Amino acid sequence: MYVIIVGAGNIGSQVLELAEQTRNEVVVIERDPDVADRAGRRHDCLVINADATEKETLEDAGAAQADAIICTTDEDATNIMCLLLAKEFEIPSLVTVVQNPEHMNVFRQIGANVLENPQRLIAEYLFRAVQRPAIKDFMSLAGGAEVFEVTVTDTAPIAGKSLHEADGADLIPEDVLVVAVERGETVVTPRGGTIVEAGDLLTVFSREGATDGILRTFTGTDTEQ
Repeated sequence: MYVIIVGAGNIGSQVLELAEQTRNEVVVIERDPDVADRAGRRHDCLVINADATEKETLEDAGAAQADAIICTTDEDATNIMCLLLAKEFEIPSLVTVVQNPEHMNVFRQIGANVLENPQRLIAEYLFRAVQRPAIKDFMSLAGGAEVFEVTVTDTAPIAGKSLHEADGADLIPEDVLVVAVERGETVVTPRGGTIVEAGDLLTVFSREGATDGILRTFTGTDTEQ
């Protein structure tokens, strides 16, 4: 896949590392000469020190052949302009970060896949780590629903029970679904007869979010701090 990354700052450099690990062909556009120079020294890819909001820059980056463009700058106006130019080149996949939530609809109208303000997301993760330490990772969905990862403890009511038994004991509400069971190096697709063991890392969907009652089923304790 041929990917253009706009911005080689904190976010862009991490995206670049991931893209290189999966052996994609990558071109980076960075207008700050120092940042561009650093990216060029650290990564084996073409780094263009120029303004991505100029059509000639995208032409030099090979936009006509690109499969995707990822805009990672901290300026929504810059990202919007880059995406509008990318549409002229008919780049199939448009991805961007959005700093101001009020601009989300503008990006969506362009047809971009958007990631809300990364700093806010990081803050939310940090606060959640303090508020509910049993949760290893989570993703918020519409209407208050969440997908989260939680490790089953020895004292958890569900430990040692099959999902069918847990359902019969009213440990798992109807709007809660165990999506995956990670046990050591193995990932188990859960079925009714799957027995949940202490130490299992469960991926759980909950329409009401990770409430105390739901987490108590998997940890045996109240997790709210």
